[in-house]
Amino acid sequence: MVLLPQFTENPPLTLYVHLPWCVQKCPYCDFNSHALNQQPLPEADYVSALLRDVELELPLIWGRPIESIFFGGGTPSLFSPAAFDQLLSGLRARLDLRFCREITLEVNPGTEMAGHLADYRTLGITRVSIGVQSFHAEHLKRLGRIHDPAAAIRAIESAHAAGFDSFNIDLMHGLPEQTAAEAAADLAQAIALAPPHLSWYQLTLEPNTPFAAFPPALPDDDTLEAITQQGQDALHAAGYGHYEVSAFARAGHQSVHNRNYWEYGDYLGIGAGAHGKITLAAENAIERRMRPRHPSRFLAQAGQAEALEIQRVSPSELAFEFMLNALRLTDGFAVPLFTERTGLPLKTISNTLQTLEQEQLIEWTIQRIRPTPRGLRYLNEVLLRFMPDE
Repeated sequence: MVLLPQFTENPPLTLYVHLPWCVQKCPYCDFNSHALNQQPLPEADYVSALLRDVELELPLIWGRPIESIFFGGGTPSLFSPAAFDQLLSGLRARLDLRFCREITLEVNPGTEMAGHLADYRTLGITRVSIGVQSFHAEHLKRLGRIHDPAAAIRAIESAHAAGFDSFNIDLMHGLPEQTAAEAAADLAQAIALAPPHLSWYQLTLEPNTPFAAFPPALPDDDTLEAITQQGQDALHAAGYGHYEVSAFARAGHQSVHNRNYWEYGDYLGIGAGAHGKITLAAENAIERRMRPRHPSRFLAQAGQAEALEIQRVSPSELAFEFMLNALRLTDGFAVPLFTERTGLPLKTISNTLQTLEQEQLIEWTIQRIRPTPRGLRYLNEVLLRFMPDE
C-alpha cells in the first residue's frame, strides 16, 4: 500500500532561467543548447518571452519569495548587460526577490564575458560560474571548447577583478587520453587561481551526444581512481570542503541554488526546455512543469498554458526522488527534512535505511542521515534501493 503525501508547508523556492544558445555545441554536452551558427542572437524577443513565461506561473507561486536565481544554458553570457538589465528589472517587478540570497550567471571563456563581468555585477548578479573544463590546450580542443588556457585564466582573473566575492569554476577530469598527472595539473592551476567554489566532476558519455556515438578513449578505472583520490586530497589540503559529490567550496561559499535542488526544494523553471518542480501543499501534490524544448517553439508559445507539459509526481516515486538528490550531499540531511519535502513519514523507508546502515553505506542518527564514504563511492547502488517496486 502506497501512502499519500501530507504537506504542512511549501519548501523554499528558487528560479532557474534557461538561455539555450551557444557559439557551437560541444560533443559531450547533452543539455538543451543550440549553436547560433552565425545567426543573430534574438535577445529582445527572448527576454520578452521569458517575462511572459514567468507571468504564466504567477498564480501558482503567488506570495512565495524567491531565494536564488540561476541563469544557465547554453551560454548565458552571450546575452548583453542591457538584456540582463531588462530581464532582471522585469523579474523584480513580478516576483518577490526581497530575500534572494544569490543570483548566478553561467559564463564561458572565449565569449565577451570578461569585459562584461563588472556590468553584470552592477546589475545585481552576485555570482558567476565559469565553464573552464580544462587548462590543457589539447584537451580543450578534444572537448570542442572555443577557448584556450590563457582565455580561461583571464576569465577567472576578471571575476576577481570585477569584485565577485563568490564564483565557481567548472572543471572536468577523466578526459579523453588524460593522464593522472595532467588531471592533477589542471586542478593545481584551478586552485592557484583561488576560486571560492569548484565543481570538479568526471566526464561521462551521455546518450544522444557525438561522444556517445563515437566514444573517445577514456582513462582506465585505475587512472580514474588515482585522479579522484589525488584530487580530493589536493582540494582538502587547499581548504575546500567537499560538500556534494562533485562540489567543493571554501567556508561560506556553498551554492545556495544547487543546495536547494539537493535538499528537494522547489524551483520554477522558465525558458526553452526548462523544468520546474512545484509543491502544491494545499493539494498534497508535487508537479513537474516542462517548457517547449526548441527555442523557436518556446518563442512562439511562451506564456501559453497549453504549451506546458505538466506531470504529477507519483507518491511511490517521492522517496526515490528525494534520496536521488539528498544523498549526494556529504553531510546528508536532517531527519525531519524527508517528511517536510516528501509529505511522507520516515517509516516508509525505514527498512531500507536499516539495511543500508547495516551494510555501512549510510550513517543514521536521531538528527541526520548521511552517506558514508563507501556509500558515496557506490551511490548509484544505494539509490537503487529506493526505486519503487513497479
